[in-house]
Amino acid sequence: MAYRTYYQILGVSRDATLEEITNAKNALAKVYHPDVNMQNGIDTTAQMQEILEAYRVLSNPEKRKNYDKELGGGTVRVFRTFDLGKEFEKDSGSSDVQDEHSFVTYWNAASKLHEVVKRSSWLLERESRRESIPIKIMKRIGKMPKTERRLESQLNTLSIQALQYITLLKSAGIPMEYWTPEAMNWVLIRWGQNQSVDFLTIFAQYDAFVNQKKTTAEKAKMRSQTKQFHGKLKKLLTYAI
Repeated sequence: MAYRTYYQILGVSRDATLEEITNAKNALAKVYHPDVNMQNGIDTTAQMQEILEAYRVLSNPEKRKNYDKELGGGTVRVFRTFDLGKEFEKDSGSSDVQDEHSFVTYWNAASKLHEVVKRSSWLLERESRRESIPIKIMKRIGKMPKTERRLESQLNTLSIQALQYITLLKSAGIPMEYWTPEAMNWVLIRWGQNQSVDFLTIFAQYDAFVNQKKTTAEKAKMRSQTKQFHGKLKKLLTYAI
């Protein structure tokens, strides 16, 4: 099982801001909080403790500075993460894996992609509700009001962000149909319990779980939600320059 740095546990880069670190911790806590998973017979206490330990260090400027010095100096203080029932391993003396992407990175990308799509949909819906007849007339004669130009600028920025997340997910070989919160959360928990397993294999297990445990109505709802997401994403990408 691979050794993980605090940055890898949270799925953030070495130059992540405090806000990014906090957001990553909060997002992971929603998935790994023991109260959320105990009802499904999954004990994620150890995972949650590691997330909080990583956040405790990286959210403190002085502790993070000292930790970064250790990483930069080749003495890597890392955990054998999500290894239930075993003691943490001591320093390995190697930092070869610290720059590799973990599934947490891809999970974060999918989560942020959904946030971007949700934001773009809200902007478009808001603009549609407040659009007046004069503005519609201006559009017909080829004149774009300032509000429309501002909206297009915002959507362009969001589309560029979306493309970055899409590129990362595609580089991992994760098909688009799995970019849903339910699928990514399900795989994240299982991958966390055994990181030696290729996470793409766990997606196949997720398919089996859906086929066995979900009703026909639930499957139809999932397909509908996925289709809506893909439609909104496609619309957002039309604003990419």
